[in-house]
Amino acid sequence: MREIGERYLRKIYYNLKTCALWLFMAGLTGVGVGAFSSAFSFCLKKVTMLRGEYPFLLYFLPAGGIVIVLLYHLCGVRQDKGTNIIMTAVHGKDQDVPAYMAPLIFAATIITHLFGGSAGREGAALQMGASIGNTIGRLFKFEEGDRKLLVMSGMSAAFSAVFGTPLAAAIFPMEMISVGIMHYAALVPCVFSSIVANRFAVNMGINPEAFMIHGIPELTFLNSAKIVLLGIFCAGLSVVFCLFLKGAGLFYSKFFKNAYIRAMAGGFLVIGMTLLIGTYDYNGAGTEMIAKAIEGSVPAYAFLLKMLLTALTLAAGYKGGEIVPAFFTGATFGCLFGHVFGISPSLCAATGMLALFCGVTNCPIASMLIGFELFGFEGVPYILIAISISYMLSGYHGLYKEQIIVYSKYHPKFINRQSGDESFDGQDYE
Repeated sequence: MREIGERYLRKIYYNLKTCALWLFMAGLTGVGVGAFSSAFSFCLKKVTMLRGEYPFLLYFLPAGGIVIVLLYHLCGVRQDKGTNIIMTAVHGKDQDVPAYMAPLIFAATIITHLFGGSAGREGAALQMGASIGNTIGRLFKFEEGDRKLLVMSGMSAAFSAVFGTPLAAAIFPMEMISVGIMHYAALVPCVFSSIVANRFAVNMGINPEAFMIHGIPELTFLNSAKIVLLGIFCAGLSVVFCLFLKGAGLFYSKFFKNAYIRAMAGGFLVIGMTLLIGTYDYNGAGTEMIAKAIEGSVPAYAFLLKMLLTALTLAAGYKGGEIVPAFFTGATFGCLFGHVFGISPSLCAATGMLALFCGVTNCPIASMLIGFELFGFEGVPYILIAISISYMLSGYHGLYKEQIIVYSKYHPKFINRQSGDESFDGQDYE
């Protein structure tokens, strides 16, 4: 009896010690990543304001691209994998997240936004957070498996600090790495680092995003059917978004094999497109246009222009990320859908934004949580409908080719395939 009691006491002691360790590491990661991400958000805000005051900065985009390529070459990076490097590290494919990634992606994203590249910020934040989390793990001599948890913890902290959605940020890294299986061992570090980083950023004056949906209609069969249709369209559009990015990459690699020439060519193409459009609304992240879409008024073609400019920017070697451009595309398309089909454009913009994000990331739970944090709970039924439809019908495409989809979207079936794997034999569809 005494031996049984001692055994249980040892288990309790081990559990408490492990929990205390991860609480400490999560707090440390949250503060470190929160500070770095707050500085990142502050700099992004300043360069965006500066570009607004001096629009001629756009003409320096090709030069900025050369600087970005040079910075990566000086760090020994010849072929940047972006966010995919994080996934390969967590999957244990002999890939590490280097310490220099955080300052490197910081500087490259600031340059991209200063000179008007069409890119997001959360993708860069994820890479920064992963780099810092991995570096902290190395400093404390954590073994490889536990460092992976700190990588995800850093990603949660960065996403939370930059975008201001701690609930979604806590879940997003665990969900995006392996679709169908969540690394619940990362739950405590991800949750606490997300909350700590968010509070740090708020206290530093980095206010979270928040939007108000107008004109939410009664939940009827007809309105639900319209939102189902919106979910179907967003699923298709998410595939198109991914194909735009892939197609732009193939275009550049075919015609501009030298990285410096590719960056210059991409910069000139973005300049030319901006001059043809006649507005700077599609440069940078585009959060102002997202807000306009949720208010119910954006040009009908806005979603197409953003996809094109984002593909031309990122495939050329500029940095930032695809998440906010995906939000932009979904919100502006949703607004158009609402006007065409006679249902609240504001609701459809918010719903389309989340449905498209779900389609390109394959992360329905994180998409739902982002919806709750950004828009509240009043439009929840519509948001849930669109996200679920988009998740199923977007197939196995995605922004991140190293993302592993463990279980089928259509059957309770183990498939274990990479997102966008063209060699997939299609048996899942039988």
